Amino acid sequence: MSRKVDSVKDINDSKETWRLAVRIMDVWSVVNNKGIEHLEMIVMDSLGDRIQVLIRHDHLLKWKEVIKENMTCIINNGSVYNNDFQWKICDHSKKIVFLGGTTMKAIELQNISPKGYFFKDFGEILQGKCKTDRLEDIIGAVSEINHIQSNTPGKKVVVSVVLKDLKGNCINCNLWEIYGSKFLAYYNDPKNNGAIVILLTYAMVKDGQVSNALSGSKLLINEDIPEIQDFMSKLPTNEQKEKPTQSAKSLSNWSGGSQYSPVERFVHNAKCMSLSQFCKIKHETLCVTVATTLKFAVSKYGWFYYGCTRCSSKAHNPEKAYECSCGQKVEQPIPRYKIEIYVSNGESKYRFVFWDSECAAILGMTAEFMHNSMVENEEDDPMVYPDELEMLLNKKMAFRVKVQPTFSQASVWKLCDDEVFVKEIENDYIVEDNQSKIEYAKLVPNKENLETSAQTLSAFGENDPESIILMTPAKDVVIADKGEEVDFEASGATQLSGTKPSKKLKIEPSS
Repeated sequence: MSRKVDSVKDINDSKETWRLAVRIMDVWSVVNNKGIEHLEMIVMDSLGDRIQVLIRHDHLLKWKEVIKENMTCIINNGSVYNNDFQWKICDHSKKIVFLGGTTMKAIELQNISPKGYFFKDFGEILQGKCKTDRLEDIIGAVSEINHIQSNTPGKKVVVSVVLKDLKGNCINCNLWEIYGSKFLAYYNDPKNNGAIVILLTYAMVKDGQVSNALSGSKLLINEDIPEIQDFMSKLPTNEQKEKPTQSAKSLSNWSGGSQYSPVERFVHNAKCMSLSQFCKIKHETLCVTVATTLKFAVSKYGWFYYGCTRCSSKAHNPEKAYECSCGQKVEQPIPRYKIEIYVSNGESKYRFVFWDSECAAILGMTAEFMHNSMVENEEDDPMVYPDELEMLLNKKMAFRVKVQPTFSQASVWKLCDDEVFVKEIENDYIVEDNQSKIEYAKLVPNKENLETSAQTLSAFGENDPESIILMTPAKDVVIADKGEEVDFEASGATQLSGTKPSKKLKIEPSS
């Protein structure tokens, strides 16, 4: 008569004769400061319950070549102790330690799910909804490289990047030692272009940031696995094609050989021009400019819209569940930022549309979190602009935008408020009216496709929740240079009688 199989959730220290039918989800080696090695692994049964397992150094030779990741097996016997690991991977209160009498037999078990990941929501990380001793799986697109520390005497390699999820939430991710080196090797390979999606297993979470664990973490970069390919496919089309940039501060710490500088990548395939030239644009055009955010352009739609929980698409009815075109089944649509702001440079101004991810990065909170805070204070009107949104104003930034002359507005694709970065864009790349085409050609690193039309920029629809820009709000009347009365919304770039001095925001990179 054979022994029955026990459930992982029932494991306790009342006995050692446990019999488990499990899949080995992950296995890794740990070497302590004395050079002694042991193995750790995570196993899962058919009910989806997991437990951490330890194999001591004196049993290492017996098991090291036998245990394989993703294999299914029957494990007999093991000591059970409290789960006292400093960093825990699962919620089970116990751990199993292999004995001399532990046996394991490989067997095909179709009823146990294949190896998968348990991704932590970025919104919960930003709101501090994390267990302080828990390691989490994360996945995100690299939107910027904040800091690079080289491997020099007394210092270890560390790369700090900003990760963005499909909801637009952004968190800092620090990659130490071999993980940082692996990222840099991929980033600097000229064959690797476009977006970078990374999957980091068993990441430590602290103070709204994540970093790799010293042992056990795995870093997957743009690999051909369903999780990464599915994430990549849901990025806006323009983001899929653009390689993340390095902040100006990261360059002062590292001299690695990327093909273009961060500024060159920022202006790549865009027309660099001053804000005063926007009124001369006749077709939808990708542009780079420098301007200061001035004031909100209040429209009848307010500061947010309800959208999909995965992508930025607009929900047609915020009160009903639906299946989004991205494949996500949305039980309750969430608020997402869409904020119209007048920006200025000198005496010229224009209306820019700021989207969810850019606003969340500056404000440090999602639209959902901000909206929930308002609801707690009994306010649910999208026309009421929270005080926190004022953080978006009076900032001098470099903008990569799509100018839409039909609606006298520009949609923000990328922005940067680093002072050094902005100055380089402003001094070396912005083309004034009196500069020749020859001078302009010398400034832009890639001189192809500079005259970009709406047809070649159709990918913009991925940024807009409706793929169609809504009509402009009520019109302002201002006085132009020639003294005639003009319609601000129709003229696009116009003149101001005065401009408020701008504040320059300096963001320190995370170490």
